[in-house]
Amino acid sequence: MEDIADQYTPSDVESVVGEYWDEHDAYEATKEAHADDPSFFFVDGPPYTSGQMHLGTAWNKTLKDAVIRHKRMTGHQVTDRPGYDMHGLPIEVKVEEELGFTSKRDIEEFGMEQFIQKCKEFAVRNREAMDEDFQSIGAWMDWDNPYQTLSPEYMESAWWAFSKVAENGLVEQGKRSVNYCPRCQTAIAANEVEYDEITSPSIYVKFPLKGREGNLVIWTTTPWTIPANTFVAVDGEMTYQEVRAEKDGESEVLYLAEPCVEEVLKKGRYEDYEVLSEVTGEEMVGWEYDHPLAGVVAEYADFEGAGQVYTADYVEADRTGLVHSAPGHGQEDFARGQELGLDVFVPVDDKGEFTEQGGDYAGTFVRDANPQVIEDLDELGHLLHAGKHDHRYGHCWRCDTDIIFLATDQWFITVTDVKEQLLDNIEESEWHPQWARDNRFRDFVSDAPDWNVSRQRYWGIPLPIWVPQDADAEGAEEMIVVGTREELAERADQDIDPETVDLHRPSVDPITITEDGVTYERVPDVFDVWIDSSVATWGTLDFPGETEAYDELWPADLIIEAHDQTRGWFWSQLGMGTAATGESPYKEVIMHGFANDKDGRKMSKSVGNIVTPEEAIDRAGRDPLRAYLLSHDQQGVDLSFEWDGLADTQSTLNIFWNVFRFPLPYMDLDGYDPAEADLSAGELTVVDEWVLSRLQTVEAEMADAWDDYEVSTALNALLDFITQDVSRFYVKAIRERMWDEEDSSSKLGAYATLSTVLSESIRLIAPYAPYMAERMYQRLDGSETSVHMLSYPEADEERRDEELEANMAVLRDVEEAAAHARQLGGRKLRWPVSRIVVESDDDSVADAVEALSDLLAERVNTRDVQVVEVFDELVETAEPQMSVIGPEFGAEAQKIMEAVEGLSRAEVESGVEVDGETYDLTDEMVSYRAEPPEHVSGADFEGGTVYVDTGLTDDIESEGYARDVIRRIQEMRKQLDLDVEAEIDVSLAVDDERVAGFVEENSDLIAEEVRAREFDLGSAEGETVETWDVEDVSVTIAVTQLD
Repeated sequence: MEDIADQYTPSDVESVVGEYWDEHDAYEATKEAHADDPSFFFVDGPPYTSGQMHLGTAWNKTLKDAVIRHKRMTGHQVTDRPGYDMHGLPIEVKVEEELGFTSKRDIEEFGMEQFIQKCKEFAVRNREAMDEDFQSIGAWMDWDNPYQTLSPEYMESAWWAFSKVAENGLVEQGKRSVNYCPRCQTAIAANEVEYDEITSPSIYVKFPLKGREGNLVIWTTTPWTIPANTFVAVDGEMTYQEVRAEKDGESEVLYLAEPCVEEVLKKGRYEDYEVLSEVTGEEMVGWEYDHPLAGVVAEYADFEGAGQVYTADYVEADRTGLVHSAPGHGQEDFARGQELGLDVFVPVDDKGEFTEQGGDYAGTFVRDANPQVIEDLDELGHLLHAGKHDHRYGHCWRCDTDIIFLATDQWFITVTDVKEQLLDNIEESEWHPQWARDNRFRDFVSDAPDWNVSRQRYWGIPLPIWVPQDADAEGAEEMIVVGTREELAERADQDIDPETVDLHRPSVDPITITEDGVTYERVPDVFDVWIDSSVATWGTLDFPGETEAYDELWPADLIIEAHDQTRGWFWSQLGMGTAATGESPYKEVIMHGFANDKDGRKMSKSVGNIVTPEEAIDRAGRDPLRAYLLSHDQQGVDLSFEWDGLADTQSTLNIFWNVFRFPLPYMDLDGYDPAEADLSAGELTVVDEWVLSRLQTVEAEMADAWDDYEVSTALNALLDFITQDVSRFYVKAIRERMWDEEDSSSKLGAYATLSTVLSESIRLIAPYAPYMAERMYQRLDGSETSVHMLSYPEADEERRDEELEANMAVLRDVEEAAAHARQLGGRKLRWPVSRIVVESDDDSVADAVEALSDLLAERVNTRDVQVVEVFDELVETAEPQMSVIGPEFGAEAQKIMEAVEGLSRAEVESGVEVDGETYDLTDEMVSYRAEPPEHVSGADFEGGTVYVDTGLTDDIESEGYARDVIRRIQEMRKQLDLDVEAEIDVSLAVDDERVAGFVEENSDLIAEEVRAREFDLGSAEGETVETWDVEDVSVTIAVTQLD
């Protein structure tokens, strides 16, 4: 990898480096180099193998890779086993789509075993594709040995953890109202519900009271839940009004919350009403009512306690102030029903269809029954109003079907029993950003209900729960929970080889356990897929099958995912770790944001705003994409992707490439080896000392940033250093030293300094842009197989000079102001000026300029640098004030003003003469504008003002024209693509005798600068001839290459 291209072409660099890594097995060599370092246990959050890498997952893996590379270079043996979530609905739904299935019935007809095999094949096939995706962005992980949630070792981790939860008394079976997907026919977790705006029915229903006149009025957007109504809820402290409402000559009595009366009666188009009485919600408790659909449904909740009014804390003074409550569906309703000791009535089956209990609705999908329910209520005289309501509603994250709430028998981890311990364990982990832990995550955990861990599906880790075939058998345990394959083999009635047993369904379904005369069979459910990923810290280590790594490493040192995982993986791990072991399974968390489009919108196919990683790589390259993603705040802030931003990052890396390339031709010519750079072997100038000090400061800043995982802060500090300090300042400052003699002490100092800066900067950027860093390292040094085998640079405090850095910062501000002043004065930088004057009343500014005056003079191309508190050469010119002069002098005012304009202060103060008469003007009549004298221009900077004297002398013109001629010849050399050491012959003709004299005066300087063997003035003859305009003078230059 010797040849270095003039231009930075990421695809070429990445291709060459990729082949080099493969050929030299650089990844394994890097791991081996850090094998004896202290351990660092990183755990990869497993993506579902149900899709392709998108920009968000590319960002996620890039961040993880950068952290892993950095940890290795800072002296750690990093666990880098990638993970894949290969079970659950994400896989099942994809396979169902491939097979054209629409329901569980299709799966049963196809055959569970065949379907599960298809799921496995799909998951493995996609995992292999995702391997390639992640490797395509340069992620170095142990791709030959990923943890896969479908492996027997990993599944055993889940069984083991769950068995510990059971030992702690935190496993419970019971009927609960859960989020239920009727299409997938299974319960789903709250964090698997996504929300969109939908339009639902909006109905107000009258529930006729028993034993008293009137109706309770409720409101609902789910008419299909009316058949399951069990009670009506009120707020105990709220005031309710009994009103007699009139419409079409008839009246009826309604009970409504006082704040809702007017609005509800408008909905019902009542013409008038009278308030008969007021009662509190507490006074209404125990009132009974008739079910509004009693004549339509076959069965309804008519057991003890049903059909009554109760208080509930979920009632608000909204709509009617009375809430229709169906514990068989609503989660709050269910919880209140349990508190009240009410039975749970559920006339809906696992397909979301009404059972025979639904009477006329039997066999109808619940939402499809809405129109008929509304019609029936209307015919029965119980419908007060029907309309539409737009609101957010949940749908299944995988199949997009609107969920329903359904009370079903499920298995739970009762995390509410260890809620305080969960909250305490949150404090044991450090988060980046910390607010995500202390606010978002803590709030979520505080409100977390018991964890429904059972799913009525096929492709997943089967619940390791065996229950008695005869629940009433004498001595029967409530359940047996198996923790390992070995335990299963020991306790099973069948012969089982723990090494080969497939723990998936249907293999484990027939296995029974008989103990003390009682036979137990496995429950048919599989785990919630979040159980799979919740045990990743154990599964990564193949625990409990392997224990040595677990004993050494657990819990994880670090996990990294996006902010949606506060409700997902961050939570499931904490929940499982606490329930199983009482501990948090991780010590630190980095929570990054989402990758959105340029307007901050979520990327989606329907909107057409998706940017794929492949597209970004094709356009800009892997390293530019990585650096762009990592230059954004990595802690909880979403990224709005912009193509211009990616292009800017590529340009920034190109600047780094150019800085890297700059000294190589000179070093090659002189036989200088940058790998052997010795700062003590040459003479270090003040700019060398400064850039080395800046390097230490940047390294210290980066170390502090990395300590807090402020990855973007570290990268941006480095890139600013390369672009602003090294490229824009240092390289320009040492360019002429590259032309010194081979053994020049100054040149060797520059070589050593730049070699040091490059060597350490390459290592600093290696975690971010590994391809470019490797290419540079192998050209600059290459003594190790990979740059990633090296140590990350650390600041050398002995090389830090804060005073010098502060002074140089002042110098650069002054330089920028001087350049602006030159521009205002029309004088180019190549032309020297006689002097610059720095005006400042800040002692630190003055001291800095004095200390670096020689360098400043060189940088701004001036013969002299002066520092003053006040620039006393400013010329004050008068500006008459019409608002004062007009009233004072009346008709003569205009003439006076014209006379005053442009006079000096002294001239005004001596009296202004107009038409032979002298006028004395007061200070209020004239203001003064201070301006630099002729040929002096000024520009402000933070610490003062810089004045540049642009006046010309023969000496200045002579050097200026010479520098312009040098520039033109150098441009011609560049066009001819000449090596830096190549000699040429030059002849030129100048179409101005005076300017020709200036050029002749500087012929030796010009010849030396452009490496001209012969330099002839008079006529321009040679191989390449070009005419240039130099300050409005025509100069024709001929250049001839020499063999």
